[in-house]
Amino acid sequence: MRLRELQEKTVINVKDCKCLGSVIDLDFDEKSGQIRALILPGPGHFFGIFCREYELFIPWCDIKNIGPDFILVDVEEKEARHKL
Repeated sequence: MRLRELQEKTVINVKDCKCLGSVIDLDFDEKSGQIRALILPGPGHFFGIFCREYELFIPWCDIKNIGPDFILVDVEEKEARHKL
């Protein structure tokens, strides 16, 4: 699967059935080359797109299913937040 294909999928948290958004980047382990986490943008403040305070880092082990249109994750949203 290519990064572009991951970016086209919607990420949904199964804990609260909340749509978290779409993948914008991946976090790789520099030595092994393995994917450590999916990175999603946090909510914007100005018209929903500007002034983001944090990004969501979804650890690879928290991904439950990758379907044709969505990615199901099981994560505590507050724990996944990383300040910008």
